Amino acid sequence: MQMTILETTITCPKCGHQEKETMPTDSCQYFYDCKGCGTVLKPHQGDCCVYCSYADIPCPPIQEGKCCS
Repeated sequence: MQMTILETTITCPKCGHQEKETMPTDSCQYFYDCKGCGTVLKPHQGDCCVYCSYADIPCPPIQEGKCCS
């Protein structure tokens, strides 16, 4: 059984700021405020959350083969 990774690094596409974050296990995060420039990130079309769009590791539900709702 593969362990779910909760720590990820999210990167702002506007300013390039990187921040280590702990992803929620029970939901997907649709908005994220960049701690570098304040830009509000939203997922790309087809992605369930900001972590799937801008982080180096996808969200826990995707890692576990479950779709976010």
